[in-house]
Amino acid sequence: MPNRSTDALFQLVKSLEKSEKRNFKLYVQRNSSSENLKIVQLFDALDKMDSYDENLLLSRYKDLKKQQLSNIKAHLYKQILSSLRLIKNENNIDIQLHEMMDHARILYNKGLYLQSLKMLDRMKELARTNNQITYLLQVLFFEKKIEALHITRSMTDRAEQLTCDVDETNRRLVMVSKLSNLSLLLYSWYIKHGHARDENDEKEVQQFFNQHYPPGADEAKGFYERLYRYQCHCWYAFIRQDFLMYYRYTQKWVELFEKEPFMIEVETAHYIKGMHNLMGAHFDLHNYTKLKESLHKFEAFSNSELVVNNHNNRIQTFVYLQLSKINQHFMEGTFTEGLKLVPYIEEKLKEYEIYLDRHRILVFYYKIASLYFGSGHYEKAIDYLNKIINWKVDLRNDLQCYSRLLHLIAHYELGNSQLLEYLFKSVYRFMAKMGNLSVVEEEIFRFLRRTFHLSPRQLKPEFAKLLEQLKQLQANRFETRAFAYLDIISWLESKMENIPATEIVIRKKFLNRMKGKVIPPAP
Repeated sequence: MPNRSTDALFQLVKSLEKSEKRNFKLYVQRNSSSENLKIVQLFDALDKMDSYDENLLLSRYKDLKKQQLSNIKAHLYKQILSSLRLIKNENNIDIQLHEMMDHARILYNKGLYLQSLKMLDRMKELARTNNQITYLLQVLFFEKKIEALHITRSMTDRAEQLTCDVDETNRRLVMVSKLSNLSLLLYSWYIKHGHARDENDEKEVQQFFNQHYPPGADEAKGFYERLYRYQCHCWYAFIRQDFLMYYRYTQKWVELFEKEPFMIEVETAHYIKGMHNLMGAHFDLHNYTKLKESLHKFEAFSNSELVVNNHNNRIQTFVYLQLSKINQHFMEGTFTEGLKLVPYIEEKLKEYEIYLDRHRILVFYYKIASLYFGSGHYEKAIDYLNKIINWKVDLRNDLQCYSRLLHLIAHYELGNSQLLEYLFKSVYRFMAKMGNLSVVEEEIFRFLRRTFHLSPRQLKPEFAKLLEQLKQLQANRFETRAFAYLDIISWLESKMENIPATEIVIRKKFLNRMKGKVIPPAP
């Protein structure tokens, strides 16, 4: 389990790059007061720590009294942010707009109303150009205040124009708010529950979607209205396992940025997420060629200045790039080759542990475990699966369940017969309690229960029987998740032919897909 520090100041100090640390020292040295000397001392102490330990901090630095520590930490936090603001303002549209608003207020307070209005006009133009609706509304309200309190004679129809602009901006904000709320709620539903398991789940999601989808959303033309509309449809399709619809809307999501490329810098995180989902859609649809193309494009983007010079962007591209690379190895059946990624991933997970959410870490553990399982390293697969099983979290019930199922099969492969009966009962109870037993899972459990004590000669007919039953279920949309998380078909075919599952994936599946599966274009 990652060691996640909860101290905000420690996290901020550890996130700083060398140039940012140097800039902070120069910023503080402008005022050589005793208070600033203390915060430099505290800064250096935190910078040298691997993990936050307040008792160790106080014992090493006697000048830092416990009674003063809280106030000094708060002052240091504020000073670091102030120093960062000085060197980051040219790179962020939000900071630029905030600065312009500050200047407009300073001019207003000086009684220079027309100069303030000119600054607001420039801010309004910048906000419109970059689709920043919330800042646009702030400008309009400030303009209304100036016009209501002072006679500026700036426009003859100023009141009517401002009123129309405010009404239009408010309408856009309401639409963006409703769509972004729905997108977030659908994503939260997936994080908690995973895919829809049956018709009841699907009906529940459909009702929720229809209830919250705002009227007129399909006609909205603004950048953010379209972005959040595409996101809503993405999560809705993904939960329902309609992967073709999911692909179409992830493609629209990415194309939205490609049509307005300047927005990639404004909303980099959304672009990164869109590329991740597009690569995931190609994986779900088994479109290897498109996945490879998108992966190449995303890897090139990960080396751009926009990513290299931004800590958050580096972390997010690391996560999504490595997950897609693992997915590529899954499609190719090159599990052993994929294991070469693991040391680098482990190193970065350690480096970024205070920033990564638990959900992402769980997904990495499962993906790595699957690589080890596919390459025949069952004990290593069990080690990573144990990290998931023993981590008490309330995220991704589906991932928790399939981790236990893969854990059981890995022990089955190792011939740990003394453990199997206990593990079977434990996994079955867990999955039954979660209400997570699909038809595929029921068939697997019935097979395991009746084959514990069979000889190898007796097993082959049972493998054939299970294989036939599962193949009949592959066309069932609600059973898709079982085959996505665990390629049980390849495992069974390898048992039938007495060859490694890797060869099944490469010889029968990957090569057949490469013959030319085409995804219909987005409408």
